Amino acid sequence: MLVGSILICLSAGIIGKLAVKEESLIWYDYLFKPALNPPNWLFQGIWIILYLLMGVSLYIVLKKDSFISKKLALIMFGSQIFLNALWAPVFFGLRSIAGGLATIILLWAAIYLTIYKFYKISIPASVLLIPSLFWVSYTIGLNLTFLIWNH
Repeated sequence: MLVGSILICLSAGIIGKLAVKEESLIWYDYLFKPALNPPNWLFQGIWIILYLLMGVSLYIVLKKDSFISKKLALIMFGSQIFLNALWAPVFFGLRSIAGGLATIILLWAAIYLTIYKFYKISIPASVLLIPSLFWVSYTIGLNLTFLIWNH
């Protein structure tokens, strides 16, 4: 069940990567970028680590015998995975910086609510999602800078 939970989370990154075509990456290369924009390899590496943490978090919640209903918590978790998978096709595939910003703001809210719901079921599961919230906060700043500098 742990491997399955991790694969569910990693699939968001795989779907996002498969949805991005080479010409979209060329478009991205020509955008004005802030100095704090990390190289692509670092961005991808951080997301892999975050997907692993998300998978472990999901596993903990699924295994937890809890009197608290997990339904809403799992719906929130699913929404954050969906929004994670959606961001790259919106930002890169549609070449929509504003759409990417809107998507990542919704992603931040979904992660925050997932942390809140997971906290009621398992504190360690919620703590494992905090790095995602911090990273997405940072990427919101990057996305906003892209929007300002490239419009």
